[in-house]
Amino acid sequence: MSGGLPIPKPAAAAPNVKDPRACFSKETIARFDAQVKQYPTTRSALIPILHYAQEEKGWISRETIEMVAVYLKLAPIQVWEVATFYPMFHLQPVGRHVAWVCRNISCDLRGCNEIIDAFHKKCGVAPGQTTADGKLTLRLAECLGGCAQAPVMDIDGTYYENLTPEQVGSILDRLK
Repeated sequence: MSGGLPIPKPAAAAPNVKDPRACFSKETIARFDAQVKQYPTTRSALIPILHYAQEEKGWISRETIEMVAVYLKLAPIQVWEVATFYPMFHLQPVGRHVAWVCRNISCDLRGCNEIIDAFHKKCGVAPGQTTADGKLTLRLAECLGGCAQAPVMDIDGTYYENLTPEQVGSILDRLK
């Protein structure tokens, strides 16, 4: 060993775990394969592969974690550690749209609580909840990086800045 931490050996697949190629579409497996080729170790491809898995499945279930682990030849706990660390990975089903409201200091001082209240009035959801029709999940973000334009909200990758409670209803009405 020439310094640094040793790279762990790949974990063997559990004997009764399904083949990940049977659990994901051919297109998603092709995306997995392309990512793995870009890195020196399979573990390095974990985050983009979790994104692709979530894109296909809608969320990261325990089965998805196990299938990604088998595909990458990792222990399931290694996949679990990453999936639970990053808030962009949904560990329970979410709505067709996911709205993130920033709650950090700039947004807090400029009215993020009023934005959250406007969501509740419009949709009847609190942070971490999904509407009864499955259309929208409301989540809180520690920071969305738009401090100068606070308060900020992100819905499906579209940022809404200098947001007011009055704007929330019309933005939500435009969601399909």
